[in-house]
Amino acid sequence: MSVFAQTYPQHIQELQNRTRHALEREGIDGLIIHSGQGKRMFLDDNNYPFHVNPQFKAWLPVVDNPNCWLIVNGTDKPKLVFYRPKDFWHKVPAEPSDFWAEQFDIVFLTQADAVEKHLPFDKSKYAYIGEFIEVAKALGFELVNPDRVMHYLHYQRAYKTDYELHCMREANRLAVDGHRAAKIAFEQGLSEFEINLAYLCAVGQGENEVPYNNIIALNENAAILHNMQVDKQAPADSRSFLIDAGASCKGYAADITRTYSAKSGQFAELVQAMHQVTLNLVDMLKPGVVYSQIHIEAYRQIAGLLSQFGVVNLAPDDIVAQKIVSIFFPHGIGHFLGLQVHDVAGHVADDWGTPNPPPAEHPFLRTTRIIEARQVFTIEPGLYFIDSLLADLKASEQSKYINWDSVAELKPFGGIRIEDNIIVHRERNENMTRELGLN
Repeated sequence: MSVFAQTYPQHIQELQNRTRHALEREGIDGLIIHSGQGKRMFLDDNNYPFHVNPQFKAWLPVVDNPNCWLIVNGTDKPKLVFYRPKDFWHKVPAEPSDFWAEQFDIVFLTQADAVEKHLPFDKSKYAYIGEFIEVAKALGFELVNPDRVMHYLHYQRAYKTDYELHCMREANRLAVDGHRAAKIAFEQGLSEFEINLAYLCAVGQGENEVPYNNIIALNENAAILHNMQVDKQAPADSRSFLIDAGASCKGYAADITRTYSAKSGQFAELVQAMHQVTLNLVDMLKPGVVYSQIHIEAYRQIAGLLSQFGVVNLAPDDIVAQKIVSIFFPHGIGHFLGLQVHDVAGHVADDWGTPNPPPAEHPFLRTTRIIEARQVFTIEPGLYFIDSLLADLKASEQSKYINWDSVAELKPFGGIRIEDNIIVHRERNENMTRELGLN
Protein backbone atom coordinates (compact mmCIF):
# COMPACT_ATOMS: atom_id res chain seq x y z
CA MET A 1 0.00 0.00 0.00
CA SER A 2 1.37 3.41 -0.97
CA VAL A 3 1.98 6.11 1.62
CA PHE A 4 -0.81 8.08 -0.03
CA ALA A 5 -3.30 5.25 0.42
CA GLN A 6 -2.22 4.76 4.03
CA THR A 7 -2.68 8.39 5.05
CA TYR A 8 -5.65 9.40 2.90
CA PRO A 9 -8.46 8.06 5.19
CA GLN A 10 -7.18 10.23 8.06
CA HIS A 11 -7.06 13.20 5.66
CA ILE A 12 -10.71 12.70 4.77
CA GLN A 13 -11.62 12.40 8.44
CA GLU A 14 -9.90 15.69 9.17
CA LEU A 15 -11.80 17.40 6.34
CA GLN A 16 -15.02 15.89 7.67
CA ASN A 17 -14.28 17.32 11.12
CA ARG A 18 -13.51 20.77 9.73
CA THR A 19 -16.66 20.71 7.59
CA ARG A 20 -18.86 19.65 10.47
CA HIS A 21 -17.51 22.42 12.68
CA ALA A 22 -17.97 25.06 9.96
CA LEU A 23 -21.55 23.91 9.33
CA GLU A 24 -22.51 23.74 12.99
CA ARG A 25 -21.39 27.25 13.79
CA GLU A 26 -23.19 28.63 10.72
CA GLY A 27 -26.35 26.55 11.10
CA ILE A 28 -26.39 25.01 7.63
CA ASP A 29 -26.72 21.41 6.52
CA GLY A 30 -23.99 20.84 3.96
CA LEU A 31 -21.66 22.06 1.25
CA ILE A 32 -21.98 21.44 -2.48
CA ILE A 33 -18.48 21.82 -3.89
CA HIS A 34 -18.21 22.33 -7.64
CA SER A 35 -14.98 21.29 -9.40
CA GLY A 36 -15.62 23.98 -12.00
CA GLN A 37 -16.42 23.99 -15.68
CA GLY A 38 -14.84 24.88 -18.99
CA LYS A 39 -14.48 28.52 -20.04
CA ARG A 40 -14.82 29.33 -23.73
CA MET A 41 -12.24 31.69 -25.19
CA PHE A 42 -13.65 34.96 -26.47
CA LEU A 43 -14.81 34.66 -30.10
CA ASP A 44 -13.48 31.11 -30.27
CA ASP A 45 -14.71 27.54 -30.03
CA ASN A 46 -11.90 26.35 -27.74
CA ASN A 47 -11.71 26.54 -23.94
CA TYR A 48 -9.07 28.02 -21.72
CA PRO A 49 -7.04 25.42 -19.79
CA PHE A 50 -9.14 24.06 -16.95
CA HIS A 51 -8.13 24.86 -13.37
CA VAL A 52 -9.98 23.02 -10.64
CA ASN A 53 -11.57 24.69 -7.63
CA PRO A 54 -9.02 24.38 -4.76
CA GLN A 55 -11.80 23.53 -2.31
CA PHE A 56 -12.66 20.53 -4.52
CA LYS A 57 -9.14 19.18 -4.88
CA ALA A 58 -8.68 19.49 -1.12
CA TRP A 59 -10.90 16.39 -0.90
CA LEU A 60 -9.59 14.27 -3.75
CA PRO A 61 -6.80 14.30 -6.34
CA VAL A 62 -9.05 14.95 -9.35
CA VAL A 63 -7.61 18.08 -10.92
CA ASP A 64 -8.51 17.72 -14.59
CA ASN A 65 -12.22 16.91 -14.70
CA PRO A 66 -14.77 19.76 -14.86
CA ASN A 67 -18.48 19.39 -14.03
CA CYS A 68 -17.89 17.23 -10.94
CA TRP A 69 -19.63 17.88 -7.64
CA LEU A 70 -19.06 16.94 -3.99
CA ILE A 71 -21.85 16.82 -1.41
CA VAL A 72 -20.43 16.88 2.11
CA ASN A 73 -21.87 17.46 5.57
CA GLY A 74 -19.06 16.34 7.87
CA THR A 75 -20.88 13.23 9.05
CA ASP A 76 -22.18 11.11 6.19
CA LYS A 77 -19.92 9.52 3.61
CA PRO A 78 -19.20 12.21 1.01
CA LYS A 79 -21.05 11.88 -2.29
CA LEU A 80 -19.12 12.46 -5.51
CA VAL A 81 -20.93 13.26 -8.74
CA PHE A 82 -18.27 12.28 -11.27
CA TYR A 83 -18.54 13.58 -14.83
CA ARG A 84 -18.13 10.94 -17.56
CA PRO A 85 -19.71 12.25 -20.76
CA LYS A 86 -20.27 10.36 -23.98
CA ASP A 87 -17.66 12.11 -26.05
CA PHE A 88 -15.58 11.10 -29.06
CA TRP A 89 -13.82 14.47 -29.37
CA HIS A 90 -12.05 14.33 -26.03
CA LYS A 91 -10.66 11.75 -23.66
CA VAL A 92 -13.30 10.58 -21.20
CA PRO A 93 -12.07 10.10 -17.61
CA ALA A 94 -11.89 6.50 -16.48
CA GLU A 95 -14.17 5.28 -13.72
CA PRO A 96 -12.48 6.07 -10.39
CA SER A 97 -10.59 3.08 -9.02
CA ASP A 98 -7.57 4.65 -7.28
CA PHE A 99 -6.94 4.58 -3.52
CA TRP A 100 -9.21 7.56 -2.87
CA ALA A 101 -12.35 6.24 -4.57
CA GLU A 102 -13.56 4.07 -1.68
CA GLN A 103 -13.95 7.15 0.52
CA PHE A 104 -16.87 8.39 -1.61
CA ASP A 105 -20.30 7.29 -2.74
CA ILE A 106 -19.84 7.84 -6.47
CA VAL A 107 -22.53 8.46 -9.06
CA PHE A 108 -21.84 9.25 -12.70
CA LEU A 109 -22.96 12.26 -14.69
CA THR A 110 -23.10 12.04 -18.49
CA GLN A 111 -24.61 15.49 -19.16
CA ALA A 112 -23.23 18.46 -17.28
CA ASP A 113 -26.59 20.27 -17.20
CA ALA A 114 -28.36 17.26 -15.69
CA VAL A 115 -26.66 17.44 -12.30
CA GLU A 116 -29.68 18.73 -10.38
CA LYS A 117 -31.17 15.26 -9.92
CA HIS A 118 -28.06 14.30 -7.92
CA LEU A 119 -28.22 17.33 -5.62
CA PRO A 120 -30.43 17.86 -2.54
CA PHE A 121 -33.94 18.90 -3.50
CA ASP A 122 -34.16 21.57 -0.79
CA LYS A 123 -31.06 23.70 -1.23
CA SER A 124 -32.00 26.42 1.25
CA LYS A 125 -29.68 24.98 3.91
CA TYR A 126 -26.85 23.99 1.57
CA ALA A 127 -24.05 26.27 0.43
CA TYR A 128 -22.57 26.26 -3.07
CA ILE A 129 -18.77 26.44 -3.00
CA GLY A 130 -17.29 27.38 -6.33
CA GLU A 131 -16.62 30.00 -8.96
CA PHE A 132 -19.70 29.82 -11.17
CA ILE A 133 -22.23 32.01 -9.40
CA GLU A 134 -24.67 31.98 -12.30
CA VAL A 135 -24.75 28.18 -12.21
CA ALA A 136 -25.41 28.24 -8.47
CA LYS A 137 -28.27 30.70 -8.89
CA ALA A 138 -29.76 28.69 -11.75
CA LEU A 139 -29.73 25.58 -9.58
CA GLY A 140 -31.54 27.42 -6.77
CA PHE A 141 -28.74 28.01 -4.26
CA GLU A 142 -29.26 30.99 -1.98
CA LEU A 143 -26.05 30.46 0.01
CA VAL A 144 -23.04 30.98 -2.26
CA ASN A 145 -19.51 30.87 -0.84
CA PRO A 146 -20.65 32.12 2.59
CA ASP A 147 -17.90 34.26 4.03
CA ARG A 148 -17.67 32.73 7.48
CA VAL A 149 -17.58 29.16 6.13
CA MET A 150 -14.86 30.10 3.66
CA HIS A 151 -12.85 31.93 6.31
CA TYR A 152 -12.90 28.86 8.55
CA LEU A 153 -11.98 26.38 5.81
CA HIS A 154 -9.24 28.62 4.46
CA TYR A 155 -7.74 29.24 7.89
CA GLN A 156 -7.65 25.52 8.67
CA ARG A 157 -5.97 24.72 5.36
CA ALA A 158 -2.73 26.05 6.81
CA TYR A 159 -2.49 22.91 8.97
CA LYS A 160 -1.46 20.04 6.70
CA THR A 161 -2.44 16.41 7.22
CA ASP A 162 0.10 13.62 6.79
CA TYR A 163 -1.37 12.90 3.36
CA GLU A 164 -0.86 16.50 2.29
CA LEU A 165 2.72 16.54 3.54
CA HIS A 166 3.50 13.40 1.53
CA CYS A 167 2.01 15.05 -1.56
CA MET A 168 4.17 18.11 -1.05
CA ARG A 169 7.32 16.05 -0.51
CA GLU A 170 6.67 14.29 -3.80
CA ALA A 171 5.99 17.60 -5.55
CA ASN A 172 9.36 18.80 -4.26
CA ARG A 173 11.06 15.64 -5.49
CA LEU A 174 9.67 16.17 -8.99
CA ALA A 175 10.62 19.85 -8.98
CA VAL A 176 14.16 19.09 -7.83
CA ASP A 177 14.56 16.73 -10.80
CA GLY A 178 13.47 19.59 -13.04
CA HIS A 179 15.85 22.07 -11.43
CA ARG A 180 18.79 19.74 -11.97
CA ALA A 181 17.90 19.31 -15.63
CA ALA A 182 17.49 23.07 -16.07
CA LYS A 183 20.90 23.76 -14.52
CA ILE A 184 22.50 21.35 -17.00
CA ALA A 185 20.68 23.08 -19.87
CA PHE A 186 21.98 26.45 -18.66
CA GLU A 187 25.53 25.11 -18.52
CA GLN A 188 25.09 23.92 -22.12
CA GLY A 189 24.31 27.48 -23.19
CA LEU A 190 20.69 26.83 -24.19
CA SER A 191 17.98 29.48 -24.50
CA GLU A 192 15.33 30.24 -21.89
CA PHE A 193 12.79 28.44 -24.07
CA GLU A 194 14.96 25.34 -24.32
CA ILE A 195 15.76 25.37 -20.61
CA ASN A 196 12.05 25.45 -19.85
CA LEU A 197 11.46 22.46 -22.11
CA ALA A 198 14.24 20.57 -20.33
CA TYR A 199 12.63 21.36 -17.00
CA LEU A 200 9.14 20.23 -18.05
CA CYS A 201 10.51 17.04 -19.59
CA ALA A 202 12.39 16.13 -16.41
CA VAL A 203 9.34 16.84 -14.23
CA GLY A 204 7.02 15.00 -16.60
CA GLN A 205 4.41 17.76 -16.51
CA GLY A 206 3.16 20.15 -19.16
CA GLU A 207 2.78 23.91 -18.88
CA ASN A 208 -0.81 23.50 -17.71
CA GLU A 209 0.09 20.85 -15.12
CA VAL A 210 2.85 22.59 -13.19
CA PRO A 211 1.38 24.83 -10.47
CA TYR A 212 2.41 28.13 -12.06
CA ASN A 213 4.15 29.42 -15.15
CA ASN A 214 7.85 28.74 -14.75
CA ILE A 215 10.13 31.76 -14.35
CA ILE A 216 13.20 31.10 -16.52
CA ALA A 217 15.58 34.04 -16.73
CA LEU A 218 19.07 34.49 -18.16
CA ASN A 219 21.33 37.47 -17.50
CA GLU A 220 19.45 40.79 -17.12
CA ASN A 221 16.10 39.00 -17.32
CA ALA A 222 16.74 37.70 -13.79
CA ALA A 223 15.82 41.22 -12.64
CA ILE A 224 12.25 40.64 -13.92
CA LEU A 225 10.53 39.10 -10.90
CA HIS A 226 8.00 37.21 -13.04
CA ASN A 227 9.90 36.60 -16.27
CA MET A 228 7.44 34.25 -17.99
CA GLN A 229 7.90 35.31 -21.61
CA VAL A 230 10.98 33.26 -22.36
CA ASP A 231 13.46 34.18 -25.09
CA LYS A 232 13.83 31.57 -27.81
CA GLN A 233 17.27 32.79 -28.85
CA ALA A 234 20.16 31.96 -26.53
CA PRO A 235 22.32 34.94 -25.57
CA ALA A 236 25.88 35.08 -26.85
CA ASP A 237 27.10 34.98 -23.25
CA SER A 238 25.02 33.24 -20.57
CA ARG A 239 26.33 34.88 -17.43
CA SER A 240 23.62 34.03 -14.90
CA PHE A 241 20.48 31.94 -14.59
CA LEU A 242 17.50 32.33 -12.26
CA ILE A 243 14.83 29.61 -12.24
CA ASP A 244 11.65 29.80 -10.15
CA ALA A 245 9.71 26.63 -11.00
CA GLY A 246 7.59 24.05 -9.27
CA ALA A 247 5.72 20.82 -9.76
CA SER A 248 2.38 19.34 -8.74
CA CYS A 249 1.46 16.14 -6.94
CA LYS A 250 -2.21 15.28 -6.50
CA GLY A 251 -3.07 18.97 -6.58
CA TYR A 252 -0.35 20.16 -4.18
CA ALA A 253 2.44 22.50 -5.20
CA ALA A 254 6.18 22.85 -4.89
CA ASP A 255 7.73 26.28 -5.45
CA ILE A 256 11.53 26.36 -5.66
CA THR A 257 13.98 29.01 -6.85
CA ARG A 258 17.69 28.82 -7.55
CA THR A 259 20.21 31.19 -9.10
CA TYR A 260 23.48 30.21 -10.79
CA SER A 261 26.54 32.02 -12.05
CA ALA A 262 28.41 30.77 -15.08
CA LYS A 263 31.77 31.86 -13.69
CA SER A 264 33.43 32.54 -10.37
CA GLY A 265 33.63 36.11 -9.16
CA GLN A 266 31.67 38.63 -7.13
CA PHE A 267 28.24 37.59 -8.41
CA ALA A 268 28.92 33.91 -7.70
CA GLU A 269 30.03 34.85 -4.19
CA LEU A 270 26.86 36.90 -3.73
CA VAL A 271 24.76 33.89 -4.77
CA GLN A 272 26.45 31.73 -2.14
CA ALA A 273 25.96 34.42 0.46
CA MET A 274 22.24 34.49 -0.37
CA HIS A 275 22.06 30.72 0.17
CA GLN A 276 23.31 31.33 3.70
CA VAL A 277 20.75 34.07 4.25
CA THR A 278 18.02 31.63 3.18
CA LEU A 279 19.26 29.01 5.63
CA ASN A 280 19.50 31.59 8.42
CA LEU A 281 15.89 32.63 7.85
CA VAL A 282 14.70 29.02 7.64
CA ASP A 283 16.16 28.48 11.11
CA MET A 284 13.86 31.24 12.40
CA LEU A 285 10.72 29.30 11.40
CA LYS A 286 9.51 28.10 14.80
CA PRO A 287 6.09 27.71 16.42
CA GLY A 288 5.12 30.93 18.15
CA VAL A 289 7.16 33.25 15.90
CA VAL A 290 5.26 35.86 13.89
CA TYR A 291 6.07 35.31 10.22
CA SER A 292 6.49 39.02 9.56
CA GLN A 293 9.47 39.02 11.94
CA ILE A 294 11.28 36.76 9.48
CA HIS A 295 10.69 39.29 6.74
CA ILE A 296 12.07 42.08 8.91
CA GLU A 297 15.15 39.97 9.65
CA ALA A 298 15.51 39.30 5.91
CA TYR A 299 15.71 43.06 5.39
CA ARG A 300 18.50 43.27 7.95
CA GLN A 301 20.49 40.40 6.43
CA ILE A 302 20.11 41.64 2.85
CA ALA A 303 21.28 45.04 4.06
CA GLY A 304 24.31 43.17 5.36
CA LEU A 305 25.00 41.79 1.88
CA LEU A 306 24.62 45.22 0.28
CA SER A 307 27.20 46.56 2.73
CA GLN A 308 29.53 43.53 2.61
CA PHE A 309 29.71 43.50 -1.20
CA GLY A 310 30.20 47.25 -1.47
CA VAL A 311 26.92 48.04 -3.22
CA VAL A 312 25.90 50.53 -0.53
CA ASN A 313 28.49 52.53 1.40
CA LEU A 314 26.73 52.30 4.75
CA ALA A 315 26.51 49.96 7.71
CA PRO A 316 23.61 47.47 7.54
CA ASP A 317 21.45 49.23 10.16
CA ASP A 318 21.88 52.52 8.33
CA ILE A 319 20.90 50.91 5.02
CA VAL A 320 17.67 49.74 6.65
CA ALA A 321 17.09 53.14 8.23
CA GLN A 322 17.55 54.88 4.88
CA LYS A 323 14.89 52.56 3.34
CA ILE A 324 17.29 51.42 0.62
CA VAL A 325 16.74 47.67 1.01
CA SER A 326 13.38 47.62 -0.80
CA ILE A 327 15.05 48.94 -3.95
CA PHE A 328 17.07 45.74 -4.15
CA PHE A 329 14.57 43.42 -2.40
CA PRO A 330 11.08 44.56 -3.42
CA HIS A 331 9.00 41.48 -2.50
CA GLY A 332 7.99 39.49 0.56
CA ILE A 333 10.14 36.81 2.15
CA GLY A 334 7.69 34.01 1.36
CA HIS A 335 4.21 32.60 1.78
CA PHE A 336 2.06 29.64 2.73
CA LEU A 337 2.32 26.71 0.32
CA GLY A 338 -0.19 23.95 -0.34
CA LEU A 339 -3.13 23.46 -2.67
CA GLN A 340 -2.21 26.82 -4.14
CA VAL A 341 1.24 28.27 -4.65
CA HIS A 342 0.33 31.33 -2.62
CA ASP A 343 -1.96 29.47 -0.28
CA VAL A 344 -4.88 31.20 1.38
CA ALA A 345 -5.51 32.89 4.75
CA GLY A 346 -2.11 34.48 5.17
CA HIS A 347 -3.53 37.87 6.20
CA VAL A 348 -6.03 36.89 8.89
CA ALA A 349 -5.75 36.68 12.66
CA ASP A 350 -8.27 33.89 13.26
CA ASP A 351 -10.74 31.53 11.60
CA TRP A 352 -13.42 34.23 11.55
CA GLY A 353 -11.38 36.10 8.97
CA THR A 354 -10.36 39.03 11.18
CA PRO A 355 -7.98 41.04 8.99
CA ASN A 356 -4.29 41.03 9.89
CA PRO A 357 -2.72 43.02 7.05
CA PRO A 358 1.00 43.31 6.39
CA PRO A 359 2.88 46.26 7.88
CA ALA A 360 2.54 49.42 5.81
CA GLU A 361 6.27 49.47 5.10
CA HIS A 362 6.17 45.86 3.83
CA PRO A 363 3.02 45.74 1.67
CA PHE A 364 4.05 42.72 -0.41
CA LEU A 365 4.39 40.34 2.53
CA ARG A 366 1.93 37.49 1.88
CA THR A 367 1.72 36.03 5.39
CA THR A 368 1.36 37.68 8.79
CA ARG A 369 0.18 34.64 10.77
CA ILE A 370 1.88 33.19 13.84
CA ILE A 371 3.91 30.16 12.77
CA GLU A 372 2.58 26.81 13.98
CA ALA A 373 3.43 23.16 13.52
CA ARG A 374 2.20 21.44 10.35
CA GLN A 375 2.33 24.66 8.38
CA VAL A 376 4.34 24.82 5.16
CA PHE A 377 6.15 27.95 4.02
CA THR A 378 8.50 29.20 1.36
CA ILE A 379 11.53 31.27 2.33
CA GLU A 380 12.82 33.28 -0.65
CA PRO A 381 15.15 36.22 -0.09
CA GLY A 382 16.32 38.06 -3.17
CA LEU A 383 18.55 40.85 -4.41
CA TYR A 384 17.96 42.42 -7.83
CA PHE A 385 19.19 45.21 -10.06
CA ILE A 386 15.94 46.53 -11.56
CA ASP A 387 16.18 49.43 -14.01
CA SER A 388 13.09 51.35 -12.90
CA LEU A 389 13.85 51.07 -9.17
CA LEU A 390 17.51 51.98 -9.67
CA ALA A 391 16.45 55.05 -11.67
CA ASP A 392 14.27 56.19 -8.79
CA LEU A 393 17.12 55.56 -6.37
CA LYS A 394 19.57 57.53 -8.49
CA ALA A 395 17.19 60.50 -8.47
CA SER A 396 16.78 60.36 -4.68
CA GLU A 397 18.81 61.76 -1.79
CA GLN A 398 20.01 58.21 -1.01
CA SER A 399 21.94 58.09 -4.31
CA LYS A 400 25.03 59.42 -2.56
CA TYR A 401 25.29 56.22 -0.52
CA ILE A 402 25.34 53.93 -3.56
CA ASN A 403 28.48 52.57 -5.18
CA TRP A 404 27.23 52.96 -8.72
CA ASP A 405 30.34 51.31 -10.17
CA SER A 406 29.51 48.18 -8.18
CA VAL A 407 25.88 48.35 -9.37
CA ALA A 408 27.08 48.62 -12.97
CA GLU A 409 29.32 45.57 -12.47
CA LEU A 410 26.51 43.42 -11.04
CA LYS A 411 23.60 44.68 -13.13
CA PRO A 412 24.34 42.44 -16.18
CA PHE A 413 23.62 39.43 -13.96
CA GLY A 414 20.08 40.63 -13.26
CA GLY A 415 19.48 39.35 -9.76
CA ILE A 416 19.36 36.52 -7.26
CA ARG A 417 16.57 34.60 -5.54
CA ILE A 418 16.95 31.43 -3.45
CA GLU A 419 13.75 29.69 -2.34
CA ASP A 420 13.24 26.59 -0.20
CA ASN A 421 10.02 24.81 0.85
CA ILE A 422 9.77 24.16 4.59
CA ILE A 423 7.51 22.04 6.78
CA VAL A 424 7.43 23.35 10.35
CA HIS A 425 7.29 20.56 12.94
CA ARG A 426 7.06 21.06 16.70
CA GLU A 427 10.72 20.24 17.31
CA ARG A 428 12.38 20.87 13.96
CA ASN A 429 12.06 22.21 10.45
CA GLU A 430 11.95 19.89 7.45
CA ASN A 431 13.56 21.61 4.48
CA MET A 432 12.01 19.46 1.75
CA THR A 433 14.10 21.14 -0.94
CA ARG A 434 17.52 20.79 0.68
CA GLU A 435 16.87 17.30 2.04
CA LEU A 436 16.47 16.20 -1.58
CA GLY A 437 19.99 17.42 -2.27
CA LEU A 438 19.28 20.70 -4.09
CA ASN A 439 21.78 23.13 -2.60
